[in-house]
Amino acid sequence: MLDTAQNTAPVLILLGPPGAGKGTQARMLEDTFGLVQLSTGDLLRAAVAAGTEAGLAAKAVMEAGDLVSDEIVINILRDRLADADCAKGVILDGFPRTTVQAEALDDLLAESGQKINAAISLDVQDAAMVTRISGRYTCGNCGEGFHDTFKQPAKDGVCDKCGGTDMKRRADDNAETVASRLEAYHAQTAPLIAYYDGKGALQRIDAMGDIDAIAGNLNAIVKKATA
Repeated sequence: MLDTAQNTAPVLILLGPPGAGKGTQARMLEDTFGLVQLSTGDLLRAAVAAGTEAGLAAKAVMEAGDLVSDEIVINILRDRLADADCAKGVILDGFPRTTVQAEALDDLLAESGQKINAAISLDVQDAAMVTRISGRYTCGNCGEGFHDTFKQPAKDGVCDKCGGTDMKRRADDNAETVASRLEAYHAQTAPLIAYYDGKGALQRIDAMGDIDAIAGNLNAIVKKATA
């Protein structure tokens, strides 16, 4: 359990639809600021593997084919925030997804005197996301990423990095599925933008440009939020 003493470690949230680059930017922020990236999927897998009380509860739910409840996710997050490596602050990637989860997160952070320092929205264009995601594929041998439009290998069908020829595409990386995921994002998660705007924590970044330029804008926001 978290100590009831005041905790000043910053908590940041990255908001944005699939393909917006949240994972990539979160990893860059980890390197720059010493923050810890926390994604729901990784948290669940780690808790299940560790056999924690919350992890065992999540395992039972998943084995039954059901969705893990917000309460279980919050309990797993509570345990994780108590770990020493989170002392410099965390970046939440993929949680919260709804305003109900955001309210539960606020309550959790209040237990230790913390709050959301910044909720950063990576703003992108839906049409561009469909193109970006549906065109990507990877080398099945080394994992190097390629794209039909933006990053083709020098020799068609041959990996530039390892010379492998086993190229793979995710089954859900197609235009129809991506469009459906974007629709779900706008319906369920985009309202978080209004939620955090109302709390004065929202920051917005144009995430359609160069990765390094986006990172520079993010760094400026995070530096101010964690000062």
